[in-house]
Amino acid sequence: KIEDRNEANKIINELKICDPAVGSGHFLVSALNELIAIKNDIRILQDREGRRLKEYQFEVVNDELVVTDEDGELFEYSPNNKESQRIQETLFHEKQTIIENCLFGVDINPNSVKICRLRLWIELLKNAYYKNETELETLPNIDINIKCGNSLISRYSLDADIKKALKNSKWSIESYRLAVMTYRNARSKEVKHGMEKLINDIKSDFESEIAANDKRLIKRNKTKGELFALTNQQQLFAMGKTEKANWNKKVKKLTTDIRKLETELEEIRNNKIYENAFEWRFEFPEVLNDNGEFLGFDVVIGNPPYIPLEAFEVSERKFFNNKYSQLERKYETSVPFILEGLSILNNNGLLSYIAPITWQTGENYSKFRNYFFEYFGLEKLINLPFNIFEDAYVDTALYFVSRKPNSEYSIHVFDKKAKVETLENLEYNKFKISEIKSPDFKIIIDKTAHKFSRFDYKNFVQFGSITKSTQGLSGSNFPETNKVESEFIFSFLAKGNVYNYCLAKNSIYNTDLTNKRNLIQFYQAEPKILIRRIINRQDRLSVTYCDERLVFKKDINPFIPIDDKFDCYFLTGIIASKLISFLYLNSSSIATKDDFRQTTLTELRKLPIPNVNDELQKPISEIVKEILKFKSENSDADTSRLEN
Repeated sequence: KIEDRNEANKIINELKICDPAVGSGHFLVSALNELIAIKNDIRILQDREGRRLKEYQFEVVNDELVVTDEDGELFEYSPNNKESQRIQETLFHEKQTIIENCLFGVDINPNSVKICRLRLWIELLKNAYYKNETELETLPNIDINIKCGNSLISRYSLDADIKKALKNSKWSIESYRLAVMTYRNARSKEVKHGMEKLINDIKSDFESEIAANDKRLIKRNKTKGELFALTNQQQLFAMGKTEKANWNKKVKKLTTDIRKLETELEEIRNNKIYENAFEWRFEFPEVLNDNGEFLGFDVVIGNPPYIPLEAFEVSERKFFNNKYSQLERKYETSVPFILEGLSILNNNGLLSYIAPITWQTGENYSKFRNYFFEYFGLEKLINLPFNIFEDAYVDTALYFVSRKPNSEYSIHVFDKKAKVETLENLEYNKFKISEIKSPDFKIIIDKTAHKFSRFDYKNFVQFGSITKSTQGLSGSNFPETNKVESEFIFSFLAKGNVYNYCLAKNSIYNTDLTNKRNLIQFYQAEPKILIRRIINRQDRLSVTYCDERLVFKKDINPFIPIDDKFDCYFLTGIIASKLISFLYLNSSSIATKDDFRQTTLTELRKLPIPNVNDELQKPISEIVKEILKFKSENSDADTSRLEN
């Protein structure tokens, strides 16, 4: 029960919500409408006289704010109706207040920024009202909180000291805030342009003062002073040989240090990387306190871009690798956006992104995962079983993260038995981080996978330690040949693939492996296990046994047993089992493209094989032989009983 509605409204109206890759503004528009619906839900939505809008229901349907009266009729604005006028005015001023005070966005694309501003403006326009019979209420300037720039790149860190800049400047944070408020309420282009110039002057002064306090600049000036003092010593000509050598050495070192610092400073001034740099430090005065310290946002939301690191120029890659030391080797930009989003969040804030799942299990993200769970808290994770975005080539998840580390996280996954995938069909699991954190820490997503994460593998060996393996070959590199038979002429499987306990052969031609003698061992007529690169729609690895002299295309990976202790039929049965497929899917960094997932040799080699004797292997080997016999006679034969 809320006693003071004005105070409650004030609290909500002071929330700061930011989308650092705002795009067309979809998330901010949704947040705008959601905040109004929340005010209605907690019974604090009121008009400017303080009267509550209790006869009306406000809800968000498909991101649109829908208003209905107590009879369920849709609200329509009628200027001649006093009650209708009251509702319209309330909605207009509520939206204006939230847009001006609560919503902030940044995007590198100037066109996206324009579209976002336009979408917010249209939301306000939907509830524009007549002040009199002919005159509509003037729309304010709501564009100042949506800015153009590269969210990931800035010259000045968030903790850069602005106090000295404020002391030396004629401006204060309060005067900056006042300039922004004046801009919003400017009624003419002249006033608006004047305030734009003033705001830019203030930012420029802040920037100059911060630049003057740059540690590198201070160090350079200090080093220059040391060099000046050293080279102007009066006793210069009275030095002995050793003293002169030491003097030269010092001069050389100081000169080198100065040159290095000047190069760094020049690079910051002129580097193309900083062309679109976005300075969080003073772009949004609303998230600075009176001393100019960066407080951060209450909520950071969005769908950051997924651009692979290779798409950037070398200088940009170097910059990102230096800035985001928690990342290693290959990564895509959604992960730096997670780090950046958390850095601009205040201590009690929440980050909520829809982003790829790749960092949850990928080997190249292990350093990031350990850093993430040491310094931040994963409050909730929803792995989505379907692609939200038609053009996305990776599966996505919803992440809810705080700046405070926690001891456990909750996973929400869709109930596989549910016919409709809605938020109501979410299964809920909680995991203690201490139970699963390890040097190769991966995010565990369900209880069964959790059991296997704690499984004792001492009675197992890795598949790769008892086999040798390679990737299949590209057919374009192995053209058909008319050569006569020789030890280097092999049949090449041009069309066909591996299915469970079955090798489909639709097209075969002869090819010459003379230049690939080192690979011939994988294609001789010897027992081997074939694993298809693509995981099938039943979430199973496709595995079969083969002892033919045959070359395989790149969609098939051959494994040859090299330890006499293990029978090839036994290994086939283990790798083809549902258990191994489950383990692979829940511990792999599998790439997802469109609607298929693919295996990697590195991860297949890590699969566990029970380290058992011939007596325990034999029953499994016999069943595998029986399944293979049925499948060779009829590839569609139902062997599920034997497989189970």
